Amino acid sequence: MRLTTSGIRYEEVVMLWEAHHCHKVKESGTLNAGLLDQQFAMKWVQQHISKFGGDANKVTIWGESSGAGSVLQHIVANGGRTRPPLFRAAITSSTYLPSQYRFDDQIPETLFSETLAKTNCSSAIDSLECLRKVDVDTLQNANTEIYTSGFFGTFAFVPVVDGRFITNRPTVLLKNGRLNGKTHLSVTNTFEGTRFVNQTTANTVEVPTYVTQLFPQLTPQQAKMVADQYAPLGTPIFQVNAIMGESIFICPTYMLLRAFDQRGFKGEFAIPPGSHGLDVSFYFNNGVLPSAFPNQQFVTAFAESFQNFVVSLDPNVKSDRADITSLWKQWGGSNEMLFNLTETGTPDIRSIQTSHDLLKRCDFWESMTSATSQ
Repeated sequence: MRLTTSGIRYEEVVMLWEAHHCHKVKESGTLNAGLLDQQFAMKWVQQHISKFGGDANKVTIWGESSGAGSVLQHIVANGGRTRPPLFRAAITSSTYLPSQYRFDDQIPETLFSETLAKTNCSSAIDSLECLRKVDVDTLQNANTEIYTSGFFGTFAFVPVVDGRFITNRPTVLLKNGRLNGKTHLSVTNTFEGTRFVNQTTANTVEVPTYVTQLFPQLTPQQAKMVADQYAPLGTPIFQVNAIMGESIFICPTYMLLRAFDQRGFKGEFAIPPGSHGLDVSFYFNNGVLPSAFPNQQFVTAFAESFQNFVVSLDPNVKSDRADITSLWKQWGGSNEMLFNLTETGTPDIRSIQTSHDLLKRCDFWESMTSATSQ
């Protein structure tokens, strides 16, 4: 999954605010249509799951990367008061939260203007109706052009704060503690950001510049504050890898954990190289062992922890005696379950304390969410 946020800089944007294109979408179209499609599917499940032997009161939703981002959106949807409830528990693997602007902020407006320009709808009397008549290939080409012209590792088209389904920035809603679902389980990978940073820039990347490209609303002073936070970590490329991974994936996970107030579980997937997406092949205990660590004991323990959570809301209620996962306590602020391997190639699954320095950096990012629009 690719990250979704905008790399557009304000000073690079020329637009006419009088157009108010996104107001047109709100008035005559549907904002956050993809999320509403997902909600529709969950409503369908509520109505029909009993016909398949399921229990509508025991639904768990699960997503990875952008899918985990969707899960986060549904947790805070409708101000955390979706009625009737659509799920009782949620799982996020690599929780994903890029900048999420108001639907009529400058960056969404700019993206809409670019879309109109690339589909020959800029001069249309009714721009939205013009877009509806554009053939799918033209739309896809416009999408590809806008995406590829953006900042490396980012997507342009992401959820917005629409004032109705998503009533505020997700971090604001999380801090208010108004959530859909009773409990959750989250897993992050050790080095989430590496895939989303251009590694060929290792000898040239400048941390403050990178930060303002990733979060275009930050002031130069705020960008320097970020750079100061990450300066002790090593080389500039390692710093920006960490900035990307922590600000977008890892730290939003801890914000989510705090919001559930010790009603959740946290895990870290650290099988080398610990990069984003490496965990995906380990979720299916189907006899096909992942090449990154072809160990059946590990796969059983990792995969079935999630299955146990879905069934019992507790990964410790085991259905398989071969599951070697140790006692997994609910997250209390600094504890999580490590899924790794030893130097000798055996499973290393145990409770660990979250890095104090990491939690401190995450506190910093939480203090910056107004500027990062998360």
